[in-house]
Order: sequence, then C-alpha cells, then structure tokens
Amino acid sequence: MRPPDRIRVKRMPKRGHYDRPTIDAILDEALICHVGLEVEGQPYVIPTLHARVGDRLYLHGSSASRMLRQAASGARLCATVTLFDGLVLARSVFNHSVNYRSVVVFGTATLVEEDEKLHAIRALAEQVAPGRWDEARQPSQQELKATSIVSLPLDEASAKVRTGREEDDEEDLDLPVWAGVVPVYLAAEPGEYDWRRVRDGRVGPPR
Repeated sequence: MRPPDRIRVKRMPKRGHYDRPTIDAILDEALICHVGLEVEGQPYVIPTLHARVGDRLYLHGSSASRMLRQAASGARLCATVTLFDGLVLARSVFNHSVNYRSVVVFGTATLVEEDEKLHAIRALAEQVAPGRWDEARQPSQQELKATSIVSLPLDEASAKVRTGREEDDEEDLDLPVWAGVVPVYLAAEPGEYDWRRVRDGRVGPPR
C-alpha cells in the first residue's frame, strides 16, 4: 500500500520504512526529540525529551514552555528523532555520507490531563534511564503542576534508514584513498559525582 504523500519519503525513497516495528524501535532507542512548530509566523525547532507508549508519543517540558502551550492549542507539529550509526567515507568528497535511522511524525498534539501525567512522566524517566523510576523519589504535586506533557498520535509517521558501505563512482575505485564505514556508538561513561560526597567535602562539584 502506498503511504500518504505527507509521510512518504521522496528523496531516496528506497530508504523509507512505514511499518510500526521499525518506527517504534527507533523512537524507543532515541534519547532526544526535536519538535518543529510555528508560533505567530516564526518557525521553531525545539529539542526535548520524549517517550513512546503504544500509539502515542509523549513530549515533555515546563508548564511555561511556549512550545507546549502552542502544541496544546491544537497546532500541528512535526517531531523528529535521529540515531547516528556511522561515518561513510568514500573516495570522493561528494559521495561521503552517514549511516543513520530517523523518524518523522506529523500530527496534532493534545495536553495530557492530570490522571495520565504520572504515567507519562514514568515513561519519560524510563526512556532516559530504565529502572530509575523505582529507584528515585517520585514527583511531588508541585513538580507535577510545573510540568506539561503533550501526547502526539503516531498515525502519520515514517522512518528513513541508511545502512551499508560507501557508494563510489566507478572511475574513483582505483584512487589511493581509504574508503569504508566508521561505526559510531553512543556510550555512557561511569558516573562522575555523588552529591553526598560533594556535600561532605570529599570531592569537588562539577566545573
């Protein structure tokens, strides 16, 4: 079935994916989401946290956030995530590329009501650090009030994926230049600070 024009990948269409398992896996692995919207004729693209639960994408921010206020008013949004998987180095500068997995979501968001907000915040916490919800203090009523979350349906979503090696022109294949893929990974280092030790004067605070 041909996807709707709004979500169809037009540049390099062979890289387009429209199945939910591919889309969901990328959304679930990514840690940062960028949200595009227009406010009074001015376009904005704002980075924020996100989490997918079923067929909805939760977007998080302060209750004072202009982005979330605009989103909650019924404005259409565009949310994107990208996972960077590797540098693709060719024998010519023109054919350099990157391997990546990305998702674009279009839709109209709705403000999450109080009875759903705690559920959404838990999903957001687990997106950042799985298992953290059960370890750390739960949000207070004041903190919940200071937080806004909107929910974006995944009805209009597509993925675009590039994998594989470089694609050199035939006449460049004999050039004495290394070509190939340099894999890139997101890796977390060991935690640097324990604030109890900072408080007790055993280590200095971050600079």
